[in-house]
Order: sequence, then C-alpha cells, then structure tokens
Amino acid sequence: MFAGLPELGISNGEDLKETLTNCTEPLKAIDQFQMENGILLPTLQSALPFLDLHGTPRLEFHQSVFDELREKLMERVAIIAEGKDEDRYGKLEELLEKSFPLVKMPSIQPVVMQVLKHLPKVPEKKLKTVMADKELYKVCSVEVKRQIWQDNQALFGDEVSPLLKQYIVEKEAALFSSDLSILHNFFSPSPKTRRQGEVVLKLTQMIGKNVKLYDMVLQFLRTLFLRTRNVHYCTLRAELLMSLHDLDISEICSVDPCHKFTWCLDACIREKFVDGKRARELQGFLDGVKKGQEQVLGDLSMILCDPFACNTLVLSIMRNLQELLSQESLPRDSPDLMLLLRMLSLGQGAWDMIDSQVFKELMLCLCLAVHPQDLEVVTRFLPAMMSVVVDDHTFTVEQKLPSEEKSSLSYPTTLPDAFNRYLQENRVACEMGLYYVLHIAKLRNKNALQRLLPALVETYNDMAFGDIFLHLLTGHLTLLSDEFGSEEFCSVVFDGFLLTSFSSKENVHRHTLRMLLHLQHKVLPSYMETLMKTLEPPKQCSEQVKELYTQLMEKLEAQKKSPPPPDETPSLDLGLHPVTVPTTASTPTTSL
Repeated sequence: MFAGLPELGISNGEDLKETLTNCTEPLKAIDQFQMENGILLPTLQSALPFLDLHGTPRLEFHQSVFDELREKLMERVAIIAEGKDEDRYGKLEELLEKSFPLVKMPSIQPVVMQVLKHLPKVPEKKLKTVMADKELYKVCSVEVKRQIWQDNQALFGDEVSPLLKQYIVEKEAALFSSDLSILHNFFSPSPKTRRQGEVVLKLTQMIGKNVKLYDMVLQFLRTLFLRTRNVHYCTLRAELLMSLHDLDISEICSVDPCHKFTWCLDACIREKFVDGKRARELQGFLDGVKKGQEQVLGDLSMILCDPFACNTLVLSIMRNLQELLSQESLPRDSPDLMLLLRMLSLGQGAWDMIDSQVFKELMLCLCLAVHPQDLEVVTRFLPAMMSVVVDDHTFTVEQKLPSEEKSSLSYPTTLPDAFNRYLQENRVACEMGLYYVLHIAKLRNKNALQRLLPALVETYNDMAFGDIFLHLLTGHLTLLSDEFGSEEFCSVVFDGFLLTSFSSKENVHRHTLRMLLHLQHKVLPSYMETLMKTLEPPKQCSEQVKELYTQLMEKLEAQKKSPPPPDETPSLDLGLHPVTVPTTASTPTTSL
C-alpha cells in the first residue's frame, strides 16, 4: 500500500516497525517518529493537544489535511497545464518524476493520473508501466490511453471492437423493431440525432484530436466492411467524421479529404433531397479528385454506400423523374439525374472498389468511354420503368371515362422484359426499381403493387430480400391494410413474394411475422390459418423467430376472445411531393 515511500526518502510502516523493535523507550520513539514525519509546521505542534482534548484522532486530522492538499495540488496541476508558461510541461514532468513512484498508492494515485492526463507526451517508460499494469491502465484517463493506443494497434482494436459490434447490433435491432410505420422508420432519425448515439460519442472521445487513431478506426471499418459486406459500417464511417466536425476538431477534419463532401451530403440527408446547388457542389468534389489521389474514391464510395445516403439519392432520383415526366424530357437530358445516378453507382460499387483496390469510377454519362451496362440503365431501364408508369396512368384514366367511351382494356399483369432483366442484372437499376415499388405502396396503388411484387423474387444479389428494403416495405404495406382482406392481394404479397424465400432466409421469416403482428386482424381468417401453419418456426431457427411466432399466436388467441379496436388511419408525409402534369395526348394525367 505504501510502496514507493522509501524511494522518496519518506519513512513507512516498515521503518516504524524496525524503530519500535530496536528501541528501549517506545513512547519516546513514537513521539520522535511523529515529529519527523508529521506536518512540518512549528506552530502546529502547540495546537495539536487541543485536538486531543476534543477527542479528535490524529489520523482523522492528518487525513483531512491530506485530502485538502491533494485537491489543491490537482487544481494547481490543471492550472499549470492550461497556462501559457513556456516551461509548464517541464514543471509537470518534474512533478511526475517525484510522484510516479507512488502511483500504486490509492491516496496519491489521483495526483499522478492528473499529471499524466495533462502531459501531451508522457515519457515512454511511464506509459509502458501503465500499460503493463491492468489496474493502472483501467484507471488512467482517455488522454493517456490515446498515447498508449497510437503505438499499440492491437490493444486499441480490443477497445474498439466491442463498440463496433454494439453499433451493428443496434442498427439491426432498429430494422427489426416492433414498430411498423411509414412515418417512423429506420430512416426517420436526423443525422444530428444519430450522431448522439452511445457508440459514436465514445469513439469520438477515444479518438480526440489524434489523427493516427482516427486512421486506425477507418481501417477497422474498411476491413470489417470487406469481411462482412455490412453497409452499416459505411454509416459509422460518415457519422464519425461528422461527429468530429460537430466538435470542430480541425486537426482531423482538415486532413480527411472526404470532409467537405461528407458535410455537403450530410445536409442533403437531413433534407432527404439533393437540390441543384448541393448537387453541383458534390459534383465538384468528385471531379476534383486529382491524379495520384484516386484512393480517395474508395472512401467516398463508402460514404455513398451508407444506406442513409443511398436513401436520399434514390428519393431524389424519383423526384427528378417526376419532374422530367411533367416536362416531357428524356432522362439522358438531365445533368442532375446523371449526377445522382453517378453517385448511386459509386456507392453501390463501394465493396468491389475497395476489395479490388482499383480506384476507378465508371462514369454514368453519355460519352464514348461509358460502360455499356451503365449507359443502358439510362437508355433502357428507365424508359422501361416509365412505361410501367404510363400503363398505370392509362388504366386510371380509362376507369374515369363514361361507360360508353370505355374500352375493354384490362390492367396489365406482365412487366417489360427490360425492366425484369435490369432488376436482376444491375444493382443501380435494382435499387431504383425497389424504391419505385415503395413509392407505389405509398400511393396505395394495389393494382401496380400486385403487378410489381412478383418481379422482386429475382433481383440483383437478392436485394429485395435485404433487411432495409423489407423493413420499409412492411411499413408501407400498412397503408394497404384493408386490402389484406382479399385473398388475391394476400396471395401476391405472401405466396408471390415473401414466402418464396422465407424458409432459406430467416430475416424474411422475421419481417413477415413482424408485419403480421400488426396486420393479423386484417388478413382473411382462412388465409391467416394457412399462413400460421406455413410460418411455424423450424427447430433450428433463432429465438427471435420463435418469440415473434409466439407473440402472433397469443395475439390471434386474444383476438378470438375480443373484437379488434377500430383502426386509426395514419396521416402521411410521403417525402415525394406529387407534381401536377398538364393533360395532353402524350402525357399521363397523374404524378409518377
């Protein structure tokens, strides 16, 4: 407990024991020991007997004085460190040399730790001592740990790894949330709100202003993204940079070449729309990547791969297509659309770019050097998608005509071959196709939804069965809750789409049960009975699936005993504002 005192020339318990063992008059020896090791203040000696008269133990008095002096010393250390004295760190190093031998003494340890905390460069020998002792490492401040971590990547990785795992768990929990709503979904929290999450704040504190630690975290994120393909690591990469931006950590923001791009994109994500001005700014950053610095594209692609960035880009593309429709313009003639597609393509190709280390952008523009498949997204896929829109509008207009003017036109059930093919072969086209389905669901367009859902069974890399899309789709389908009373609609949603892969993809099973927990009272009872048999969890499935199934069973049992409450129709803010289109012979009469 008192290790280190002899090293400083201060007597400890062992010295007192030796003195009492060898002396002939113990009381005089004790008085002498107290005189030599007590508070060296001559005027105090005459006052101490008064404390004895009041029954105050000497230990209590000395402990009180010690505690007060320790607090004063710690305050003084902070004042010296924050001052402008050129020799301030020299004074602290001198104090460290005197106090460090007592670092394991609990009463002195706070002083030593305070000195270590305020030294910008702790002597390496002292850092090694702290790192080697688990107890000292545990109690030292994050400022000291940063100095240890920057030269010990493995130790820093051990500290960061649980936080990264926690972050992924939190994101996945949000996607499988029991809430099912179009208004409050995975993308609802603002960027600023997301950056107040525990993991982002802890990582920000651990990094501080240390560029080396920041680079280490980015390398961890790249490695994990490559290993798992989990896009939430891309979200964390952007959130971490913007968290440092919020704190005005210029030491890091000024050296990260993605800072201004991420800052501009963050503003777009906040608005859920990329306007013309910001689009030009983002284009300037992409065009400004100089020869020899192409590796920056890898980080930019990661930032654009962030689901929140993808969501903003595709929503902006959908709105842009609306405007083109109203203006009777072709997609290829819109520079803004070309830029949005360029950024979406760069984000969707992030994993391939970082994995191959080939930092080259496949430009989505109409030039001779364009990749043929990318060009076809604009010249083949988008026209095919617009033809689906026109079919829908034509049928809608037809239904509004007087009976004598109606033709025998029935609603189309098939989709253009090009639409299906690009959903399966091109990830950029697939992303737009999936968001078009969500848009149709927002409009509560049952006919179009029944036409489109079966096409999602086969999509590029099974994107339609990814957690983010299923999370959004199940929320959007609540808007069509009354349609679940129709066997035809149920058959399309479940038999035609969800149940085609639930047995091989557990996440689909979970999302289907999540949706039924909210809509079971709307589903046709005979169909619901069949669904429950089909969705019964196999023995080897996860506890989450079993728990959801049990909850659904309990809800159905309770429903049999008492009728369900009347539904409240949710209000809507669809994010995509309809554009009025002039009625002409060649133009549809409603918005996209």
